[in-house]
Amino acid sequence: MVNIDDPDLDAQALRVIKAIADEGSITGAAVALGYSQPAISQQLKRLEQRLEVPIVERVGRSVRLTEAGRILARHAPAVTTALDAAAGEIAELRGLRSGRVRLVGFPSASPTIVPRLLAELEASHAGVSVTYIEAEPPEAVDAVRDDRADVALTFSYPGDRDDPHGSSARGLSVRTVGSDELLAVLPQGHPAARRARVDVASLSTERWIAGCPRCRGHLLQLCARAGFGPDIAFETDNAVAVEGLVAQGIGVATLPRMAVASFPLLPGVVTRPLPAAESRTIHVVTAHGADRVPAVRVALEAIARLVEDQGTGAEDN
Repeated sequence: MVNIDDPDLDAQALRVIKAIADEGSITGAAVALGYSQPAISQQLKRLEQRLEVPIVERVGRSVRLTEAGRILARHAPAVTTALDAAAGEIAELRGLRSGRVRLVGFPSASPTIVPRLLAELEASHAGVSVTYIEAEPPEAVDAVRDDRADVALTFSYPGDRDDPHGSSARGLSVRTVGSDELLAVLPQGHPAARRARVDVASLSTERWIAGCPRCRGHLLQLCARAGFGPDIAFETDNAVAVEGLVAQGIGVATLPRMAVASFPLLPGVVTRPLPAAESRTIHVVTAHGADRVPAVRVALEAIARLVEDQGTGAEDN
C-alpha cells in the first residue's frame, strides 16, 4: 500500500524515476540529482516496497523502467512541477512578496484608518493585495465567520447589550487594538464647551441628535448612567448631518473621534471629550490562527499602530 502520509518521499521518488527515464541509468540519475548511486538504489528499493510492484528491472548490466515505473515517469513532471510551484508560492508568502487580505470595517474607519493602512502596506509590502468592504460590527463579524473576510475591524461601547463580540463571535479570535474617544458635539458658545471634559449630566435638558442604531443605543445607556433620559429630536447616521444640525443650534450630540476626524469640523461646532470610561473599544476579529498567515499578520500589526496613532493625534476645537 502507498503511504500517503509521506508526501516528501513520494515527491523525491518521482524525481528519481523521472531522472532515470531522462538519463537512461541509475548512475546517470545519481549524477543529475547530485546523489550517490547507492542512495538512489535505496530510494528505489523503499518505493518498490511501499508500492509492492517493481519499478526498475535489470537488462544485462543496465536497468530500465517497468510498466509501473513508466507510469510514474509519465506523471512525474506534472506532479513535481505542481509541488515546485506550490513551494514557490509558499516562499513568496513567507517573504511577503505576495498575499491577500480581505478586510471589512466600520464606516468611520473607512476615511481614517483604512486609507492609511492601504498606503502603508503598498509602501512596505507591495505584493500584498487588500480588498475592503464597509460594514457595521455585527455584519463584519459574520463576514469573518462565513469566510468572506480575513480581518474585521469593529468596535463596542461600554455596557453594550448587543455587543457583537460576545456569543456571536464565539469560536473567533477577538483582539482589542485601542480605543476611540467619545466626544460631545456642541454649538459654538455652549456653556459646556468651556470645560475640558463634559459631564453628560450637564446636558440633561438639551435636545439630542442620535446617530446610527448602535450609537443610539449607547446614547440611551450613557444618559441613563447620568440619571436622565435624552430628548431625542432627530436621528441620522450621517456624521456631517449631525454636525450641521448642531451648528444650527438644533441640538447636541455625541460622536466618536474617528467620525469627527473623517472630515473638517463644520463652522459653528466645537467638540469636547466625554469621560474616558465612555470611549468605545476598537477590535480586530479573525479566525483563530489567522495571524500566522504573513499577510494577515502585517495587516493586524499595522492596524494596531494606526488605531493608536488615531487616538493620540487629534485635538479638540
